[in-house]
Amino acid sequence: MKPWLLEIFTWWNGQTIGTRFHTWRFGQKVGSDDFGNVYYQNADGSRRWVIYNGPAEASTIPPGWHGWMHHRVDTPPSKELYRPREWQKPHEQNHTGTGKAYRPKGSLLSPSEQRPRVTGDYDAWVP
Repeated sequence: MKPWLLEIFTWWNGQTIGTRFHTWRFGQKVGSDDFGNVYYQNADGSRRWVIYNGPAEASTIPPGWHGWMHHRVDTPPSKELYRPREWQKPHEQNHTGTGKAYRPKGSLLSPSEQRPRVTGDYDAWVP
């Protein structure tokens, strides 16, 4: 499908035509992150939004930009030297539904382990 058709008919592939117009009309570019997401705000800074690089996935917003997007800090990471705390891990996308998803011990989806067979200390309920 052509990129401009995706922009008209889908909201999950980057931006819609309405978002593009609103950004062109009212948006002031604030900066971008390592994932290629671009951040904007209106003239008085009361509204903030992001144009995702690819599918609209909120987990692709790094911690520094997340704080700015949610008005927890007034200065965006592009205007200051943002350094994560020593205890913070590098940002990673949400892996739910992918092969990299976390599967705890005993999970039915865990390929390496099988659930242990029921021992004699448990009787299954039979209707």
